[in-house]
Amino acid sequence: MSTTFSALGVRKDFVKGLKELGIKTPTEIQERTIPYLLNERTDFIGLAQTGTGKTAAFGLPILHQIKPNSNTIQALILSPTRELVQQIKKQLFKFTKYVDGKIFVEGVYGGEKIERQIKNLQRPTHIVVATPGRLIDLIERGEIDLKNIKTLVLDEADEMLSMGFKLAINRILKYTSGERNTWLFSATMPEEIKKIIKNYMNVNAKRVEINPSSVVNQNITHFYSLTTLNEKLDAVVSFLEKRPDERGIIFARTKAGARKLNEELQKEGFSIGVLEGDMKQIERDKVMRAFKNESLQYLIATDVAARGIDVQNLNFVIHYQLPEQLAYYTHRSGRTARAGKKGISQAFILPKELEQIHQLEKNLNIKFIKK
Repeated sequence: MSTTFSALGVRKDFVKGLKELGIKTPTEIQERTIPYLLNERTDFIGLAQTGTGKTAAFGLPILHQIKPNSNTIQALILSPTRELVQQIKKQLFKFTKYVDGKIFVEGVYGGEKIERQIKNLQRPTHIVVATPGRLIDLIERGEIDLKNIKTLVLDEADEMLSMGFKLAINRILKYTSGERNTWLFSATMPEEIKKIIKNYMNVNAKRVEINPSSVVNQNITHFYSLTTLNEKLDAVVSFLEKRPDERGIIFARTKAGARKLNEELQKEGFSIGVLEGDMKQIERDKVMRAFKNESLQYLIATDVAARGIDVQNLNFVIHYQLPEQLAYYTHRSGRTARAGKKGISQAFILPKELEQIHQLEKNLNIKFIKK
């Protein structure tokens, strides 16, 4: 039985904005989160994978709380990467298209001149979306006033910790302690996250957990092919040649592996670019622009570099190597089959990795087809 955003308590002007974006039916995390956060001033823990609609789950309740005529920062959203910050900022902006009284959202992140962001923060700002490192810089310079925030969201909390932001997050939580509520969203629950919950959140914080097996998109078909190290490249070439008009992302495990694969596939004449963690932000933006506007047909990425990629109409993802952590499989495969479309997730594996395929089937409740 599907419900509507209006039934969850979302205001008409927001529903209109959502409709225009093609968002008509709430996802499970939205359905279980929005009514609660709209009605309760409380701490909250949401466990759900990427691609389940978390931005609207916390974004809509935040937007409902904002008082547009009060010129103070009322909410802070922390996110691990520049791309995710930009994506959240853009989505919140789109949700507010039909709202009376302008709600202003600023994004702050590394890789852009801090002076420019300081200047932007001098304009009316109601919500700040930030990466932890850049936010600390702004706090230390005394250029951001967070004493009026009512809500602090930690988005992709496990990802922020695995990227080394533990100290920064602890400092931000200490610095903003007051009357605010903390909403934490994470795909997994490692010990470090449990510590944050214990130290900084209300013991009665509500928890909503979305079963990971219901998270893997039903529109994705999962394949694996057995190969050898020497034949793997040929297997990928042959896969791509059979799909001359399709677009997709190829995942490699290491930065060096991603760069090498990129060179090899370029030599084969494919229109392809690479995203990896050591790239300068300006190069990264250039590759993402080219991929989004379809001047590049394929993209090679490492797991961390791929966070925050949101490109429509991707037909497939290829796992050139299986991810180090099982949770990443969902992140990766979720790049295809978005907005109700169908997609393919293809893994090229060595015989000794067959056990990992069985593990994924069991943990995620999916079925792989051998090709």
